[in-house]
Amino acid sequence: MPIPAFTRSVVARNHAILTPDGYINSNIPGWTGCTVNVLVSEHMGAGFGQMLITARENGQVTGRTATAQVFFYVVRGECQVAVGGTVRLLKTGQFAYVPVEQEYLFDRFDAGTQLLTFHKVYEPLAGHLAPEVLFGEKDDNEARAHLNDEGLRIQELLPQEPAFDMAVNVFTYEPGAFLPLVETHSMEHGLFYLQGQAIYRLNQQYYPVQQGDALWMAPYCPQWAAAIGKEPSVYIYYKNINRFPTAV
Repeated sequence: MPIPAFTRSVVARNHAILTPDGYINSNIPGWTGCTVNVLVSEHMGAGFGQMLITARENGQVTGRTATAQVFFYVVRGECQVAVGGTVRLLKTGQFAYVPVEQEYLFDRFDAGTQLLTFHKVYEPLAGHLAPEVLFGEKDDNEARAHLNDEGLRIQELLPQEPAFDMAVNVFTYEPGAFLPLVETHSMEHGLFYLQGQAIYRLNQQYYPVQQGDALWMAPYCPQWAAAIGKEPSVYIYYKNINRFPTAV
């Protein structure tokens, strides 16, 4: 049998690669009939949370947001969500954004349905109301070329409006496509690979990554990626936006 001491997972000072072979289940109050994997949290130095939920047919994910907003994305499968007085059926590639001080209920899962979540404490902005409940979906027709490269396409899932202090985007690399520079910036990232394979540079290290892997990048972590393999490389990612980088 394979020696279980080998893994591609890495947790460093300002970045992490988390692979499914090392996922450990957590218990979250109100989230029952499912397994929950905490992929990114403040315990590793992050300023946001990222979780993966795998539900059984009798699963139920319910609660009330307080100071943190939560973005729920259906990685695969189907479920029903009730939030903000609205009941919706969500399928693969669709999402529900739950702002602060809202009750939510996800149930009626197809067995094996997976939800990816991003959690961030909301930072109010003077002169702007907090965002409301929002639903949407991944749509390749809505993706725009990144830096005029048709091999790199980004779809913004949340509105780029000042009221929002977080963004969630889907980034698609065609086979062989790569970022044209090593990015180094103040924004923090959480990623989850939805499809394909890639080589990701974080700091001075190069890591192979693939569908099902999760990544964390702290502010100012140098980063670069290139798609490998015969299919597009696709990931969904979080970043913080639209606020001063320090308390003022």
